[in-house]
Amino acid sequence: MTGDAPTTPEPNHPTGDAPTTPDAATTDAAASQAADVEGRRRRIRSVAATALAAGLVLVALVAPTDVNDLTPAAFLRIPVEGLVAVALLLVLPPRPRRIVATVLGVLLGLVLVLKITDLGFSTVLDRPFDLISDWAFLAAGAEFLSESYGSAAEVGAVAVAVVAVLAVPVLVTISVRRLARVVAGHRAVSARAAAALAAAWVACAVLGAQIVPGLPVAADTVATGVYDRGRQVNAGLHDQERLRTKLAGDPFRNTPGDQLLTGLRGKDVLVAFVESYGRVAVEDPELAPQVDAALDEGTRRLGAAGYGSRSAFLTSSTTGGGSWLAHATLMTGIRADNQLRYTNLVHSDHLTLNGAFKRAGWRTSLVMPALTRAWPEADFFAADQVYGADDLGYRGPTFSFSSPPDQFTLEAFQRAERTPGHAPVMAEIPLLSSHIPWTPVPKLVDWDSLGDGSVFQGTNHADRADEGTRRAYRNSIVYSLRTLVSYVERYGDDDLVLVFLGDHQPARAITGEGAGKDVPITIVAKDPAVLDQISGWRWQDGLNPGPDAPVWPMEAFRDRFLRAFGPQSRTHS
Repeated sequence: MTGDAPTTPEPNHPTGDAPTTPDAATTDAAASQAADVEGRRRRIRSVAATALAAGLVLVALVAPTDVNDLTPAAFLRIPVEGLVAVALLLVLPPRPRRIVATVLGVLLGLVLVLKITDLGFSTVLDRPFDLISDWAFLAAGAEFLSESYGSAAEVGAVAVAVVAVLAVPVLVTISVRRLARVVAGHRAVSARAAAALAAAWVACAVLGAQIVPGLPVAADTVATGVYDRGRQVNAGLHDQERLRTKLAGDPFRNTPGDQLLTGLRGKDVLVAFVESYGRVAVEDPELAPQVDAALDEGTRRLGAAGYGSRSAFLTSSTTGGGSWLAHATLMTGIRADNQLRYTNLVHSDHLTLNGAFKRAGWRTSLVMPALTRAWPEADFFAADQVYGADDLGYRGPTFSFSSPPDQFTLEAFQRAERTPGHAPVMAEIPLLSSHIPWTPVPKLVDWDSLGDGSVFQGTNHADRADEGTRRAYRNSIVYSLRTLVSYVERYGDDDLVLVFLGDHQPARAITGEGAGKDVPITIVAKDPAVLDQISGWRWQDGLNPGPDAPVWPMEAFRDRFLRAFGPQSRTHS
């Protein structure tokens, strides 16, 4: 066709304003393809959600409670409780099944919360959480965060903990309900899988199969955990009765003051707890060279000044934290290894070592550099005077656990209690420069320059690169030990008797696995008669106890000390 004849547009290629007519078959195919894609996506999401739910439930069922067991292989176990739950859900009709799934989910969620708490306690205190007596540690932990890192850290940690406690049971419950629907929707497959796993569980139980040492593949952690918690609660509820029996048997309960501590008459006796000074500090290959060097140097320096010393080990009632438990154990002669025992103990009229000194005529004081509030327990420890943080007069920067340097603490005590012509004093003094986080570490300065502590301005930011490390821990212990030696050199005399010891081992991050609870203890005196009276203890010479030094339970110290320095000291040492 030629000339001006019009052309006809090709189909599906409109020109100008010509209308378009979509192909119905193409549209239907696209819609079907989109539906298939969305269906696959829904199935993938469903499978992923089910897998996540199964993973969370498995974690709740088989997760270990000790941080050292927390490895991927620890989850390659068969939980018998899960198999029982599947069998139960398979036979229940829909409504009861939903109710049971909800109850099981809530209970399992609470179990997981407890397991997480146990992991935290095992990391720091090397033991699981005690449902009866450990609530005070939660408050103490919040206080530590506030004192060491500021109130924002405390608020943040508390908020995270609250959210976790609420969210974990909800998520576990949702997961169990989802798995219950899957089980009900695939009964035959679920029944066969459960039967196969049950047979595998029995076989592994008979053979004692383990992938991770100490964690059987045939797991029953929930049932065992519930049983252990029940025993724990029962023991806690009966602790007061057992404590009364111990208190009634105190051999010094009614001893007159004139028959107590006769071998120390006229002496100033200082009991100094060096925070976190554990056996690891004097024996670990990475820590001991510097710590041992400081102790050996101290032995030489004090020996040159006329002082003798004897050292050994005590097995503390706690590890990683809970210093007050160790203090109470040493001073009362009764093992205070949990908060309930401590609370019951300090509400009794038991004779403490402090109280024995007071009954025998000494002035008694407690020097507490981190004490910022009322402390009713001071009455139990028979203190004539309590020096809290505000009473020490410190105006310098804070160190470690928001406390003044140990050197200032000792200087403040000296100014307040050991003035010329003072009455004999017995003091209990916790030294906190070696408290976690072990940084910054103060520097020893000239005693005459201490003043109100302003001399330390600008020095509390040193060594922060070592924060949280074994090196920082080592440096803080060396500082505290050198400070004690320097104090004796500066202020010691014929009438000074110094007892210094660790309260507990540091956290497991420093000690490693299986470190135990032993802490060094040393007695320093210039009067040879003092050390003669403990010759029967066979403690080692010097400030540094060796591997073969005697080891006593910490609760044994009070009675042995009172016997050694009583009127029959030479026959009862």
